[in-house]
Amino acid sequence: MIRVLVAEDQSAVRAGLVLILRSAPDIEVVGEAADGERAVALARELRPDLVLMDVQMPRLDGVSATRQVVAEGLADVLVLTTFDLDEYVFGALRAGAAGFLLKNTEAKDLIEAVRAVGRGEGLIAPAVTRRLIAEFAAKPVREPTVDPAVLDSLTRREREVLSCLGEGLSNAEIAGRLDMAEATVKTHVSRLLGKLDLRSRVQAAVLAQELGV
Repeated sequence: MIRVLVAEDQSAVRAGLVLILRSAPDIEVVGEAADGERAVALARELRPDLVLMDVQMPRLDGVSATRQVVAEGLADVLVLTTFDLDEYVFGALRAGAAGFLLKNTEAKDLIEAVRAVGRGEGLIAPAVTRRLIAEFAAKPVREPTVDPAVLDSLTRREREVLSCLGEGLSNAEIAGRLDMAEATVKTHVSRLLGKLDLRSRVQAAVLAQELGV
């Protein structure tokens, strides 16, 4: 079972999300929060596998709440928003969110997203990934948040995998492109995350874009 905490300030939307998630036999909704502070408190108390987190909430916004949940190792965070290209999204991804989803996502895709994050694969929908990459490309050149020299610790293969992560590819897609076993891809992802001190493959994707890998 994947234990999920739903954090959404609009009660009707929250009820809909809970209804969808409870329709899946392998997902259990263990708690609900109407603001960011409550979401963090419940994550500490309930230790869910995943927090479905709205980015815009009262008392504590979703980005700050995500940062706290991830920093304390309480759960993975799947971010929900109506805005696919704003600083909330970039902030949440940099804060360590394991996935990113739009609120207009179909019910079956929401369930599959929760399952993907539950498997540790992370998730950014391909269409959103393309727009995310385009957004980075369009932004003025800025100082990266991480010293590019940190990439020196990566092997050639790990750099290739990081580049694929930057394109939003899944483990299976990376395996196909680089002609390696999916299990080997998982090993490379795990190693490069450790070397770069990152908490999720989505953070790695953002870093790859920032550093132009």
